[in-house]
Amino acid sequence: MSDSIKTKNKVRVNNPATWLITGIVLTTMSLLWQTDAMAATNPATDKLDDATCLSCHSKAITLPAEEDADEDEAPPRIAAVHDEKIEKGVHSGMSCTTCHKEIVDNNAAHKKTGIGKPDCAGCHRDAWRTIQSENLISEKARMVIVVQNAEAYKESFHAKSAGKEGVKASCDDCHHTHDFNVPPRGTSKRTEWQLTIPNVCGDKCHDDTLEDYVDSVHGKEVMEEHNLKAAVCTDCHTTHDITKTSQDPFKLSITSRCGNCHEENYLSYTSTLHGQINKLGYSFTAKCYDCHGSHDILKVDDPDSMVSEENRLETCQECHDGKKMPKAIASMMSFGPHATGEDFNKYPQTYIATKFMHGLFIFVFAYFWAHSLLWWQREYKDRKRGIGPQHIRTDEILQGKAVQIRRFGLIWRIGHLLFAISVMLLILTGMTVFYSYSAWAPYVMRALGGPEISGLIHRVSAAVMLGIFFLHLIGVSINIYRNRKTFRWFGPDSLVPNWKDFRDAWGMFRWFAGKGPRPVFDRWTYWEKFDYWAVFWGMGVIGGSGMMLAFPHVTAQILPGWIFNVIMVVHGEEAFLAAVFLFTVHFFNNHFRPDKIPPPDIVMFTGTQSLDEFRRDHAMQYLRLVESGELEKYLVDAPSKPMTIGSRILGIVLLACGLALLTIVVIGFFSGNAPHG
Repeated sequence: MSDSIKTKNKVRVNNPATWLITGIVLTTMSLLWQTDAMAATNPATDKLDDATCLSCHSKAITLPAEEDADEDEAPPRIAAVHDEKIEKGVHSGMSCTTCHKEIVDNNAAHKKTGIGKPDCAGCHRDAWRTIQSENLISEKARMVIVVQNAEAYKESFHAKSAGKEGVKASCDDCHHTHDFNVPPRGTSKRTEWQLTIPNVCGDKCHDDTLEDYVDSVHGKEVMEEHNLKAAVCTDCHTTHDITKTSQDPFKLSITSRCGNCHEENYLSYTSTLHGQINKLGYSFTAKCYDCHGSHDILKVDDPDSMVSEENRLETCQECHDGKKMPKAIASMMSFGPHATGEDFNKYPQTYIATKFMHGLFIFVFAYFWAHSLLWWQREYKDRKRGIGPQHIRTDEILQGKAVQIRRFGLIWRIGHLLFAISVMLLILTGMTVFYSYSAWAPYVMRALGGPEISGLIHRVSAAVMLGIFFLHLIGVSINIYRNRKTFRWFGPDSLVPNWKDFRDAWGMFRWFAGKGPRPVFDRWTYWEKFDYWAVFWGMGVIGGSGMMLAFPHVTAQILPGWIFNVIMVVHGEEAFLAAVFLFTVHFFNNHFRPDKIPPPDIVMFTGTQSLDEFRRDHAMQYLRLVESGELEKYLVDAPSKPMTIGSRILGIVLLACGLALLTIVVIGFFSGNAPHG
């Protein structure tokens, strides 16, 4: 019986079902043990948090190569993320999935949603909206800068597509997003950070450029001397709104960026034609890097520098190559691209020219503004006391008829009108360049159609003005030749100054002071003669210097290069003198004296003048014509009403234009940063 019981209690080890059940139990227990072991060593596996991510990403990960990758192409890698660096960065308070929203599980081959890769700009933009809605702007002021930078980046050259590689440079290429932090200004950390910028740009993308930079004057100062004042990549190219160097936005802004460090050189550059038209939107002109180089800039006294004496001509000929512009020649090399009128030791010719023009300003304006002011107060006092203009009592000729006396013929009037219009256009286009730094200059230049159109208007106007001037000279010469037997160079009909003019000028000042009577004038008053001969001076100085600038290759065949510095000073300063004189002294003498109010005086448009005014202003000629019996041949019918109205409208328009030009010139003069020191 006991044997039978023993037999019943024995396990049937040879039964297949027993083996199957045993295997299942052991396998289940093994799996449960492994899970418990992993849970014991890595408790974060059941959730998607930073610890989970760092369990893999604390070391670099090599990804499988793409199917279409080249054999020599290294497989893609994910850089290691170090927890201690994250803690020091600006994103330390954020979790991994705040940015990596596309990750939804913690498997090695992550399951991803349809959301794209991290979008730095979008994230900061969303954060900014939250800050605004919660009224936290004052507490999060730096976010304003971040959002502005992000928006600038979106429009930059770096954000442009680079094919399958995505954008040319992403935020992470420069900022190392996981541990990024901009140290405060003035700290040693800030110094260390700024000194790494060339390597950040060069090692990542621009390796050839970095090679040039490290040997340049800027690179040596940064890399060897740790000089924070020396230029790094971002000083010239900016940080976020980087533009393509071959396009206008970069070419039109680079000089001012150089000027952030080289202030004096920038100011002197902007007083030259190169700098003036570049500032107004013309990119095809010499900029800092055209002459000095860009990444490989060397000191000026370095024999290998682009602007050394040995290389300067070749550098200039890069632009002045004889094709689009006249070819630069050796005699031009004494031209000073940064010459100013304040340094006699370096630029004596420019200094002397500048001081001469300033002395001329003082003399002309001191005399004529005093003359105008005294004249105004004397006529004003006379009118207030009821003292009318002086008259010479004579019998009226053709009494009862509306007659006037003819002073200027048709040719004189047409010439004056064209001359006035051309001069105003020259002042508008020329002073816009001369005062290119003024707030109004860019607006005027855009209204004119840009520097190229403005330059064309300037040259056409100059041709018209010079043409009228030379035609006048020819006409005067013919008239003198025809009347050579009777013409008197210092007679009453001549515009050549004589002793009477000096006596009249002295007499006017005595009259201003109430010490004598008002002088009696002949056909031409001394101020009319001054206006006339001022044109000859202006044509010689402004026109002559303008022609020399228009044909530099011809000028350089005869004169040294520094002459261009001198004539640029003279051309601009004399134009300023002419503009201010015309629109103050000339306008006052002819339109704004109390006896001329209301303006305008239309004698230069109708050609005629009332007998009353003629007797008052040109009494000696009037008496002479009466005594000789020639007065009647100069008498003409008064201009028609339409002619009078049209002349007044034209006069008002020209006066308004002149005063508007005077306003912008004065604003330019007082805007600071005046050309040539």
